[in-house]
Amino acid sequence: MSKGYGTTAGRSSRRRVLRLAGGGIALAALGAGATGCQDEDVTGGPAGGGTPSGGASPEDGKKPEDGRAPEPLWTKSTSAQTYGDNDELVAVDGVVIASGDPLAAFDGATGEERWSLPDGAVPGAPLLLGDGTLYLESGKYDGSVAGYVPGSGKETWRSRLGKEYRQPRPVAVDAQQVYVIAEILEADGSSHTNVIAALDSGTGKVAWKEQRDLGTEQNGVHAAVQGRYLVYTDFKKNLTVRDTATGRQVWTHKTTKTSYGPFAIHQDLVIVPQGERLQGFALSDGSEKWSVRAEKFTVFREPTLLEDVLYIADSGRTLWAIEPGTGKEVWRSTALKDASAQVPRQFVKVGGSLYGATDLDKQGGIHAFDAKTGALRWTFNDKSGDYHSWLVATDGKRVFALHGKKLHALPA
Repeated sequence: MSKGYGTTAGRSSRRRVLRLAGGGIALAALGAGATGCQDEDVTGGPAGGGTPSGGASPEDGKKPEDGRAPEPLWTKSTSAQTYGDNDELVAVDGVVIASGDPLAAFDGATGEERWSLPDGAVPGAPLLLGDGTLYLESGKYDGSVAGYVPGSGKETWRSRLGKEYRQPRPVAVDAQQVYVIAEILEADGSSHTNVIAALDSGTGKVAWKEQRDLGTEQNGVHAAVQGRYLVYTDFKKNLTVRDTATGRQVWTHKTTKTSYGPFAIHQDLVIVPQGERLQGFALSDGSEKWSVRAEKFTVFREPTLLEDVLYIADSGRTLWAIEPGTGKEVWRSTALKDASAQVPRQFVKVGGSLYGATDLDKQGGIHAFDAKTGALRWTFNDKSGDYHSWLVATDGKRVFALHGKKLHALPA
């Protein structure tokens, strides 16, 4: 897969709005006293619990036994302001970073703060990684996009699309360009259209810009780059591919039930969940190459491609491993259904373990699965009752779990 990372542009995607609405209900149920409390930072202490059996903390960060959720290696309170998208938590260059204000990076091994950047990013905006640089929409709302060294927070790049555009929002990045979407301003300060553009990641100059169709939205765009193709979906049920060199539209499809979450790209295919169907389309011309169907009245969630295997769960609590090039099933697991556990929507993999992050649910949190069979090994839940969705990232040694403003480091 290329260095382009799928992401959601803007802070007000439909999925985020629904989660925030649900969060308001949850907060009302918890009461004002519960929402006003924050625990102190804990390093190496028992800051969480696990299901199905809890279990003792592993010694010296060793992997827990099956059925025993680990205690965190450390837990920190953060400034995180997330909306449930996968690109709001990243682990890179020895640090872990969660979208928020100030934007803060924590040492992956110790949990100590390495750097902090006030007004560094718009809370909830994507944290885009490309060619060793962290790209951010400016939290100063000054119309700029900036690039930083992830390990130090040092600024190395900054660009502006132009005064006639409002707040360019990065949607994807590769080794040469940063791709942004921005509102086109009218004389009276209003906006009815938007533009998609490419900024040179070396010079910051505009490589190309193309006005999108009337009625398209600048929010809720998921995008990724694969070679010469920029691929994105939006709320208007469009699946669009553009040429990265010129911005020319290669093709676009109207989709019926496109997921509002991320899609996946594998070699010459874009893989999109659409209700009961998971489809692979050719990047070159949009032709369908394969299709997988879930059970009736069951819908696929967001897919994640890891080490040439596509992992995806469905609303019937079935977990799938699929060959991304062919759509052929590798395995199918009902472990989530058997345990009455919540469905994950984001995955990372370390060695032989697959880790999945869920939405708010007492039976959710961070699930650990056997990557070869889909068997459920354990579930970590901090039992805080926070209404935010869980997010997960890894540095290959540890698994980082963000829940609201609490960041936990788990042994991988």
